[in-house]
Amino acid sequence: MTATRLSYAEALATLEARGRFGIRLGLARTRALLAALDHPERSFRGALIAGTNGKGSVLALMGSALAEAGYKVGETPKPHLVTYRERLQINGQPVDPDTFARLASRIVDIADRVARRHGDPTEFELLTAITFLWFAEAGIDLAVVEVGLGGRLDATHAWDGGVAVVTNVTLDHTDRLGATVEAIAREKAAIIMRGDRAVTGAWGSALDVIERRSRRVAVPLVVAPPAPLSAIDRDGIEVELGRLGRVRVGLRGRHQAANVAVADAALDALESAGIARVPGEARRAGYEAVRWPGRLELVEVAGREVLLDGAHNPAGGATLA
Repeated sequence: MTATRLSYAEALATLEARGRFGIRLGLARTRALLAALDHPERSFRGALIAGTNGKGSVLALMGSALAEAGYKVGETPKPHLVTYRERLQINGQPVDPDTFARLASRIVDIADRVARRHGDPTEFELLTAITFLWFAEAGIDLAVVEVGLGGRLDATHAWDGGVAVVTNVTLDHTDRLGATVEAIAREKAAIIMRGDRAVTGAWGSALDVIERRSRRVAVPLVVAPPAPLSAIDRDGIEVELGRLGRVRVGLRGRHQAANVAVADAALDALESAGIARVPGEARRAGYEAVRWPGRLELVEVAGREVLLDGAHNPAGGATLA
């Protein structure tokens, strides 16, 4: 029985107040939350996406193609741009305020019990539990989940969907993940679990680490280099994508040639794992129709065109520049 019944505004304030506990890597609190909910994360499979950059683009590309193929897809884009509810979506539609408030109310009561044994769950850990609970209740076909920070000890890694994706690895969050690319790659590669299929767009020493991890847990790994770029314009790019041939991608920037290659290989991995099958025409339609707000998004403001984007690490900044 839930003792607390929060409004949406109260639920949002309660979750955001958990920010005072900061970032505390570790899986014990999230696993305890999910156990108290009778493990909703076990009711669906899918892809868990780690990496320094490109996670959101790969998620958006995969989600768009899966939706075109008729699947009910749970997605976890982050960060949000307008409303917190954007962080948990099904086929591009954010959770409604009443459902979010109801699920948050349930989680808050459980969090107090978990805290007595494992310490206070963080904002992101509560949000992860809420997301998995909603996905299970909604009866999704599969999920495409973006790792929050790193991989090995990130809350999302309490779930193993069957496909593990590492987009790329460069220096980021060095205070928590390690001072070298190799150390960071080890943290991200840890999402590759025995029984999975794995995909990466990484290169160099990071790829070496990911390959070693895959061999250690006997997981087949596909390395997806950037797709050859055929054309680029103000509304997107065109690439040569394996057996699909020339494909239009509705995301701006030549760097999306790398992301669409990873996304396409991840869809192949979902099929290999028996999770979902996305035919070529659905992939073509999904890649062309995909939208990723706030990422090289062209908008008009007071009669002027403005390109919106952001970056939070050196590699991302270089790509944006």
